[in-house]
Amino acid sequence: MRHIRVSVAMATYNGEKYIQEQIRTILQNLTDNDELVISDDGSKDQTRKMIEAFQDKRIKFIQGPKKGIKQNFANAIKHTSGDIIFLADQDDIWMKNKVETVLKYFQNSDILLIQHDAIVIDSQRNILYESFSSLRNVKVGLVRNILKNSYHGCCIAFRKELKKEILPIPENIYLHDQWIGLIAEMNGNTKFIPEKLIQYRRHEQNASSFKHLPIHQIIKNRYQIIKSILHYSKNRGAQ
Repeated sequence: MRHIRVSVAMATYNGEKYIQEQIRTILQNLTDNDELVISDDGSKDQTRKMIEAFQDKRIKFIQGPKKGIKQNFANAIKHTSGDIIFLADQDDIWMKNKVETVLKYFQNSDILLIQHDAIVIDSQRNILYESFSSLRNVKVGLVRNILKNSYHGCCIAFRKELKKEILPIPENIYLHDQWIGLIAEMNGNTKFIPEKLIQYRRHEQNASSFKHLPIHQIIKNRYQIIKSILHYSKNRGAQ
């Protein structure tokens, strides 16, 4: 058994359609010593019953803050106890080798956060794009990821040391994964790896979107993330 303990932080809300398949693919990646922390934001469907039906001691179900996806993920992350924390959406499909592949890269102690590639599928598991990373032209770089975000939560894993830096996640920012990626870049090295380790499902209920936002919303979002990063940097410098 490996010595590194893994936590998976999942945020759920009305996810009954895909949640069981996703949990099964996550659990097959975990050892008996790992955990799947699920923060549910008040689902009104059968999500909770489906989660509890697994009766797996590795699953830790907690009540979400009911403040939307950013704070639901923050709540899940807060309750993790592993050495490496993976983020998970409620509707994707993990490859069998996802965790072990990512952990090999973390053998480099200089790496704080890793993002892998993904195959993009639709609700019927038809392939829409062979590579999410190519589609979004992902790259590291602080300024680059303020202007055009590359970080995508369902493909991210990071060391537990990052928790104290990213929490609390600011209310006013648009994307929690962009925040996590930028804070990681300010505290260490991040790495994009080429392996496609999930099938990333795109459907009408997705919380995120590939569509371009109106220009005024883009400007507002950039202003808010810059403001939050500057605030973080100021507080870090004062410590």
